[in-house]
Amino acid sequence: MINRITALAAMTLLFAAATPTVNAQEHSRGESVECRSNDMHRTRCPVSWSDARLVDQLSETHCVRGQNWDLDRRGLWVNRGCSGRFVNANRHERDHADRRDHRDGHDDRDQNGWNPGADWDSRFNVACESRDFKYHFCAVDLGGAGRVSVARQISDSACIEGRNFGSNRAGVWVNNGCAAEFQIDRRWR
Repeated sequence: MINRITALAAMTLLFAAATPTVNAQEHSRGESVECRSNDMHRTRCPVSWSDARLVDQLSETHCVRGQNWDLDRRGLWVNRGCSGRFVNANRHERDHADRRDHRDGHDDRDQNGWNPGADWDSRFNVACESRDFKYHFCAVDLGGAGRVSVARQISDSACIEGRNFGSNRAGVWVNNGCAAEFQIDRRWR
């Protein structure tokens, strides 16, 4: 009987070690979710969002939408070592628009007390190119509510957001031959 219990305990531990851990942590009011790919395994993090945005990369592995993270009908997923904190992109944009339109007198500075000048929110273009079909990152501060769109296609390869180009707060990434002039709509909040 003891051998059966020992064998059962050993099998349980072996199964638990081989099963990828879902590390999804929904923060207060569903504002963000941490989703981690442990041991390079695919992890699903249940969310009811129609779009997501990476706001904080938590892994050394660069998280690239469409390659090692994305959102589908079954939720948010990460893979191949990507770990990050994600927000509901639709809610995120709406919340920031509400804050811009309905100032309630609270302090808009970040935690360190820095506040951009009046001309910080702006629109401008930046060229970014994937040479030899390799990944390339173009650093440009988009702000917390910034957006990126293709202003002018340069490459023969079509630039498709989420497939071969995307963005995060720190800039624009391109891959698989995408080259374009991107319109940056930089917004602090």
